[in-house]
Order: sequence, then structure tokens, then C-alpha cells
Amino acid sequence: MGERSASGHKLLETVREHASHAFVGGLFLIVTGFTPEHWVDKFLQTVHLSHEDVVRWLFGADPRVLMVLVGVAVVAGDTLLRRRDLAQRSASPHAEAAVPSVASAAHAVAVEAPALPDRPSMAVLPFANISGDPQGDYFAEGMAEEIITSLSHCPALFVIARNSSFTYKGASIDLRQIGRELGVRYVLQGSVRRGGNTLRFAAQLVDAASGTHIWADRFEGELSDVFGLQDRLTAAVVAAIEPSLQRAEIERLKHKPVANLDAYDLLLRAQQLEYEFTRDGMTAALSHLRQAIKLDPNYAPAMALAAYCLVECRNQGWTDNVAADAAEALRLSRRAVELASDNSNVLCMVAYVTRQITVDTQAARDLIYRSLAINPNSAMALTIAGWIEFAVGNAMTAIDQFLRAERLSPRDPKGWFIAGGLSVAYYLSGQYEASVAAARRALRENPRFAIALRMLAASYARLGRAEEGGAAVRELLAIDPRLSVSVWKSGRHAMAFSEEVQNSICEGLRMAGLPE
Repeated sequence: MGERSASGHKLLETVREHASHAFVGGLFLIVTGFTPEHWVDKFLQTVHLSHEDVVRWLFGADPRVLMVLVGVAVVAGDTLLRRRDLAQRSASPHAEAAVPSVASAAHAVAVEAPALPDRPSMAVLPFANISGDPQGDYFAEGMAEEIITSLSHCPALFVIARNSSFTYKGASIDLRQIGRELGVRYVLQGSVRRGGNTLRFAAQLVDAASGTHIWADRFEGELSDVFGLQDRLTAAVVAAIEPSLQRAEIERLKHKPVANLDAYDLLLRAQQLEYEFTRDGMTAALSHLRQAIKLDPNYAPAMALAAYCLVECRNQGWTDNVAADAAEALRLSRRAVELASDNSNVLCMVAYVTRQITVDTQAARDLIYRSLAINPNSAMALTIAGWIEFAVGNAMTAIDQFLRAERLSPRDPKGWFIAGGLSVAYYLSGQYEASVAAARRALRENPRFAIALRMLAASYARLGRAEEGGAAVRELLAIDPRLSVSVWKSGRHAMAFSEEVQNSICEGLRMAGLPE
């Protein structure tokens, strides 16, 4: 007992004598990246104690020693909080400081960085109000909350909850540090400025690992309908983020060894190949997707995309066994819905497959509007809704859906698919000049898109521009040499249309010179 008491008195005296020096040294060690273990070792070195002294004291400590140490801890915590508050008050709302504050550094030491999820992960920081009007704070925070809520409806994304990301409000911290602390790969930040009756909003998406910018844009609108404006801005941001993240994830995948690919990586690789829209690319994409399904037999997104690719191959004339591919697409799509009935992307692709394979337009409409109910800001779901609507003769409704998709995602990697659908809808509504413009826009982005070529040929023919229509037919036959009017009309793709729509398209193709 005497030995323990002596050890306690020794610690008490050394704490009194050296605590201030040890504490300052500890703060320095935090900022410079030392772990808590390093700080403890440094403290013991400073106060000339060994680990054995501490162990002896812990099993017979004098209460006065414990009180002294508690006092030191309180002083330490108070100092850290004061320095954090000072850093927050002095931080510019525009700044993304590269040097972490003392408080953030301490937090980084104390909290082990979570592992990254197996899908794109992001945090939305509270937006900065840079208008100088404190009343603008509610709008800035409301914008961030709305975006978090909307992004949470995107099944392909892992989004950090508001309660975690909003702890960084006003802090001047390197975004790479935030990414590490929250365990996310991407960070979205923004600012709101009010000028008169106009509200200007800026946002940027950053790769938290490298600090590089992936996407940035500015938006503005009138404050007369502040909540309507908030909804429009949120929709625009969410619609832009999803394809931007997908491109960033595909780019990241290029640097990963093939031997380490898992089911998610194989899905990403297949998406990139599907975007390229070539026969060889589609074959490779299907190979990756079948491998992903083998690795994970319940991987619904891979099943849905495989079914979608099979349908696209059939539409392009890139299949040697139409019946077998249709049967596989139908089997995969039905299983995908069973496994992921609340996944908007899965429902979206299965709706398209259902429309093409089963010709059950009502079932397809049910699926696509379920998808939109889950994620109303999905440009692809809106696009497929348009394809389904004109198939049943609702050309004007389809045009509205396509135009909304284009507004939401003006730089969409599959913009050619939106424009191609728009060309069909314009043709069916008798707007042949607009149909030509939309088809040409689709073909500039994807010269191999057979549907756009068919509509270009038919629209030129309706306008009396026979030479241009004939040129489009020749390009079409170069892609699908077996195509004819009767082949197209007997195909499942055409059968998804009402008889009136079929006859209208067939007549235009005949006029353009497609063989009967």
C-alpha cells in the first residue's frame, strides 16, 4: 500500500509540475497527426514516468490524483472547444481551408475512419449563406436537407444522414478529411446568395480522396415561390449528380486490377460497355453481368441491366437467337423485380424490358410510374416513361416526359436515348421537322442508334426530302442488313406499339425506300 501511495504522490507532483508542458505538447502532437498512443507516451516521457508507475498507481490511486487529472482533462476540452469556435468564426463562407482546425484534428485522432461502402458514397454539407442576410440560413440549410432526402431515393448511392454531415456547419476543414471521417468517397457543398428578389445557388461535387472537382454548376430563380424554387433547384442538382457519380466510379474502376473485380465492379464495367453501344461492347457487357450474377445470385441491378442489354441487342439486330434472348431477358427482369421491388433503377429497366418483350404496356406503365414514385428526379425513368407513353399513342405526354428529362440532365451520358425517343414522339404527333432535329441530335452522340435512323428516314420522307431519307435508310441497312418493313412490323419492338402507331411508322419507312 505504501508503494502505491508513493507512486500516486509521485504522479501528483509531476502532473503539477509538468502538466502544462505535456498538454501543449499533446496538442501539438494531435495537430501533427500523432495517434492517442503517441500522445500518452509523450506525456509519460514529459513527466518522467514509466508505464509501470502508471499501472501501480491505477490499482491504488489517491483520489486527489484523480481529481487533478480530471481537472487537466476539463482544461484540455475547454481549450479545444474555444479554439474550434474561434476557427469557425474566422472562417470565410467561401473557403475550403486546406489546414484542419485543432478541434477537427482532435476529432480525426479520436474517431477511426469508417470503411468505404460497396457503392458510391457521399455526404452533403450544409450550404453556406453568403448573402449577408441571416434569414437566408433557413433556405441554405433547407436546400441541403432536400438534396439529402432526394439523393437517398437513389438506390445506387450511399448518402450520409443529415445529423452527421451537418456537424461540419461553419467549420473550415479540408474536404478530404471530411471524406475520411465520414467514410465517403464524394462530398457535395454549395452556397446560396440572395440579391433582391433573385436567389443564386452554386454547388460542386468533389472527390474526397483526391480533392478534384467532378461536377459544378450554378442555378438561379425568383423568390416569389421560394419553395417551388427550392424543389426545382433540388431536382436539377440530384439529376446531375447521379450520372456524374457514375462516370467518376467508372473512371476509378479503370485503375483497379481485373483480378480484384467483385459483382459491383463488374456491373460498373458493363455499364460503361453498354454506353459505348456497339455489338462487341454489348456482348462483353453481358459477359460481365453474367459473371456478376454468378458471384452474387441475388444481384438484382445486374439482372435488370442484363435484361436491358438483351433487349437493346434485339432492337439493333445484334442477336442470332431472338427467341432465346427474349426468354432470358424476361426471366432476369422478373427475378430482378422479385428481389428489388423498391429499387427505382431496377424498376425502370424492367419497365422497358416489359414493354419490349411482353407487349404488356399497362404492366410497363405500372412499373415505370412506381420507379418515378420512388425517385421522381431520375432522368432515365422519365425517358423510359416517354417511350412507354408514345407506344400507346400518348405522343404529347411522351414529349413532356422527354423534355423534362433533358432539363433535369442536359449533359446526360445517354442523352442520345432521350433525343431518340423525342424524335419518335415528334414524328407521331406530326412534327416532322422537330423529329428530324431530335433524331440528328441523337445520332451525333450515337451514330449507331438504329431507332433514331429509322425515325430520321421516315421524317425526311414525310417532309418530301427523298434523297436525305434514302441516305438514312442506307445507313440503317449497314447496321442491320436484314431489316425490312415487314421484318420491323413483325418484331416484338413494333408490336409494343398500337396498330395506328405501327402503320404510321411503316408508311414513313416505305416512303423513305426501306424494302418491303
